[in-house]
Amino acid sequence: MKTERSAPAVVDSSQASNSVFVSAKKWLLSLGPGIITAALVFGPSKMTITSKLGAVYGYSLLWIVAVAIFFMAIFTAMGARIGMATRQTLLSTIRQKWGKTAAIAIGLGVFFVTTSFQAGNSIGVGISIAETNNTSPVVWIIAFNVIGIVLLFFRGFYKVLEKLMIFLVGLMLFAFITTLFLAKPDFSQVVTGFIPAIPEGSFGLVIAFMASCFSIVGAFYQSYLVQERMKANPEKVEKRNDSITGILILGIMSAIVLICAASVLHTKQIPVNNASDMAKALEPLFGKYASTLFLAGLFGASFSSLVGNATVGGSLLGDALGYGSKLDSKVVKGLIALVMIIGASIAIIFGKLPLELIVFAQSVTIFLVPFIGIAMYTVANDGQIMGSYKNSPAIKILAGLGLLLIILLAISNVKELFFK
Repeated sequence: MKTERSAPAVVDSSQASNSVFVSAKKWLLSLGPGIITAALVFGPSKMTITSKLGAVYGYSLLWIVAVAIFFMAIFTAMGARIGMATRQTLLSTIRQKWGKTAAIAIGLGVFFVTTSFQAGNSIGVGISIAETNNTSPVVWIIAFNVIGIVLLFFRGFYKVLEKLMIFLVGLMLFAFITTLFLAKPDFSQVVTGFIPAIPEGSFGLVIAFMASCFSIVGAFYQSYLVQERMKANPEKVEKRNDSITGILILGIMSAIVLICAASVLHTKQIPVNNASDMAKALEPLFGKYASTLFLAGLFGASFSSLVGNATVGGSLLGDALGYGSKLDSKVVKGLIALVMIIGASIAIIFGKLPLELIVFAQSVTIFLVPFIGIAMYTVANDGQIMGSYKNSPAIKILAGLGLLLIILLAISNVKELFFK
């Protein structure tokens, strides 16, 4: 008796592609807090400084991207572990260990720092849209700040924030990677750019880049984002490497912008005064499409930082003042909106901020971050608080080196700003 063989299963190509799409979507959503931190750190001010590094010094400072991202990954993972280990916020833990004054000082400091950068985020949003259709940036500054405030009042703001940041980071990656292919960089010079060297006159920009990319404030807030994620998705267990993946994406975007600037601007000696100068330089070389594409990346960087930066400042101030940090709190939403309103007002009143002011603002933050970094490091080393999430001996050493770097940069910053 013959048995019939079953026909081989035919895999529908549409089902296969749909499965890949679903898997990719799940992976992106799993990045959660790490991708939010990457998005809020990579703003228009950072794009301007990174473009300036490439335009003036070519590929020679690519190595500082690797150094900054390495230490940023260490501290961001530390922040994530603090969030997983404790049932209270990091500022609440600091309040218990060092008193109310320490918590309020950090909360107020972060609020003022984020507010000072918010003007640059607003201007970046306005310019990125206005330069594509020759309109006034003021209209767009107002419009997107209103949109940002409206987003606060969506039910489940954390989930909205997470999906928005994933979309904007995807937009940035597409825009910058496409620009990279158009720019056709010299990859032999890209490789040599990872050999440590500090060109003459670059130290001020190096400090500003390190202060913006190795963002202790962003790493500090990672603990809050992890806790918000666990509240929004209690069925999901946070993975330790999720945060690091987001920071690696931050490094990729930073390196691509620097490489593009070195390829397009440095070779033609085109100066950079703001992030949109790259778009202006691309148009005569590659056409209107390339310019518009880069402006789309600038929009993604600006709007993600506009929302994310305000969220950090408002929620940490709320926590420091005893109102908690929950993103569904009316007080916290009000403080987040306040950061947006102040930033938009400064942007409208003063217009385009000069590069020197952006660099100065980025550099000044490095005075605050050593104290925040030391607080994080001490909490993460405390076995009673952290349990199994306590820093390992290797992380203690590496994070200690990161703190030393921050302190040395702060000392150098004092000399650079006040004793030239």
